[in-house]
Amino acid sequence: MDDAKAGDESVEERLRRRERELAAIYRITTALHARTNLDEMERQALLVAIETVDASGGTIYVHDPNKKVLIFKYVVGATPEITAKLQGMEIPDTTGVAGEVFHTGVSRITLEVTKDTSHNRGVDEQTGYVTKNMLTVPLKSMAGSNLGVMQMLNRRYGRFDDADRNVLEILSAQAASAMETARLYEEARRASVINLIGDISHDVKNLLTPVVTGTQTLEMMMDSMYEDLDKALEGVPAEHLENISWAVDGVRGFYQEAMSMTYDGANDAQERVREIADAIKGIISVPHFETTDFRERAESVAKVLKLVAERKGVTIDLSGLHDTEDVELDRKGMYNALYNLINNAIPETPEGGRIMVRSRRIDFNGERGLEIQVADTGRGMPAHVRERMFSDHAVSTKVGGTGLGTRIVKNVIDSHHGSIRVDSAEGQGTTFTIQIPACQPKD
Repeated sequence: MDDAKAGDESVEERLRRRERELAAIYRITTALHARTNLDEMERQALLVAIETVDASGGTIYVHDPNKKVLIFKYVVGATPEITAKLQGMEIPDTTGVAGEVFHTGVSRITLEVTKDTSHNRGVDEQTGYVTKNMLTVPLKSMAGSNLGVMQMLNRRYGRFDDADRNVLEILSAQAASAMETARLYEEARRASVINLIGDISHDVKNLLTPVVTGTQTLEMMMDSMYEDLDKALEGVPAEHLENISWAVDGVRGFYQEAMSMTYDGANDAQERVREIADAIKGIISVPHFETTDFRERAESVAKVLKLVAERKGVTIDLSGLHDTEDVELDRKGMYNALYNLINNAIPETPEGGRIMVRSRRIDFNGERGLEIQVADTGRGMPAHVRERMFSDHAVSTKVGGTGLGTRIVKNVIDSHHGSIRVDSAEGQGTTFTIQIPACQPKD
C-alpha cells in the first residue's frame, strides 16, 4: 500500500505538470529510439526520469536471472565516491523495496524510508548515502519482459505522488521496450560476429599448422647442420676456426631459444583459437587453478616480449617481484593478462623507458593475497580512455586497436575473484594494480 497522497494543485499547476510530463515522454521516446546502444539507452532513460519527477538522484537496477540478483547498473546524483561503490553492486532480487517491486510488478511510493521496514538500509550504511524518500517502478517491456527496476530518490521539492508515479511508469515502459529492442539488436549483431569469428578461427588454425611443422623441421635441420659443421671443422687451424666460430656461434646460441619461442607461440595461438571455437559452440573453458609461483608466469611473458621491447629501446624489469610463491592461479589466464598489459605498454613507452612488474603480499579481505603491478614510464593516457578502460566501450590508443586486451585482462582478474585499477596521467606513465586472493574461494 502506498503511503503517498496526491497534493492539492491548482488547475494551472496541473496543466504545467502535464505539459512537462508530455514533453518528457516525447524526449525519452525520441532519445531512446534514436539509439541502439543499450548502455546509452539506460543512462538516457534514467536522466530524463530524474529530471521529470524532480528527484535528486536515481538508480536503474538490471536483473540477472542466472544469479537472481538486481545489479546497480546506473547511479546518478550521488557523489563520485558513492557512485563508485554502488555501480555494479549486486543485491538478491528479493531484497528491499526494489526486490518487492521487481517481483510484484507494482510501483511503489515510499515517503519516509525510516518508517518502511521493507527498505534495504544496508546500502545506505555501506555507502553513507542518506535516502529519505523513494519512487520505485518496474522496468517492464510492452511484451511483458521484466528487465529490472527504476528507482527515484529524494524529491527536491514537495513529495512524490501518484502523478509522478503515472508518468514514471510510462517512461519506464518506454525505456524497457527500447532496452529490449536494443538487446535483440545486440544479440543479432553478436550472432553475425560469432559466425565470422568461427570462420576466421578455422582459417587461423589451418594457417598456423605449417608454422609449427616448419619450425620443428627447421630446428632438426639446424641441429644436424651444426653437428656436420663441428665434424667438418675438426683439424682446421685455430686462426681460421676462431673466425668461423665468430660468424656462426651467435646463431648457434640463439636458434634453439628462437625456435622454442616460435613453436610455443604458435601452439598458444592454436590453443586460443580452439577456445574461441569452443566458446562459439557454447563450451566455455573454466579457470583451472593450481598453486604456482607468480614469478614463473612473469618470466614466461617477459621472455616472449623481450625482443619486441628491446627493438623499441624499452626494458622489461622484473626486479620488483617479491613473495610470489604459493599463489593459486589459472596459469593460462594469468599469462594472457600479463601479456596484454606488457604488450600494450611497449608501444606507449618511449625509447629508454622501463616496464616494471612488481608484486608483494597483502591482506585481501582478511586473507592472504598478492598485489601485482605493471607500471611503465610511458606517455600515460587521457581521462576519457582511463575511465572506459575496463568497460564494453574500452578505447584503444594503438592504431588499429580494438580495446579487447584490457577486457581480457578484466575477465581474467574477475575469474581470480580479484580487482584491478589503473592510475595514469598524460606524460606521467601508467600503473595497473591487481589484487587477488592467494587461495581461491571454494565454490
